Amino acid sequence: MINSILPLANWGMGTALIIFFAVLCVVLSAIVLNFVFGGKKKDDNPEDRG
Repeated sequence: MINSILPLANWGMGTALIIFFAVLCVVLSAIVLNFVFGGKKKDDNPEDRG
């Protein structure tokens, strides 16, 4: 009876939120990895080459 009054799962909105946060986490992780691995390398500086 309580399930008919208060549905415990709204599948439409719940899956949309899960997909949204999953995409957000992937994008933020990609940005962080880009900053970590895409930094300025010492090999790119011509003054450091002998």
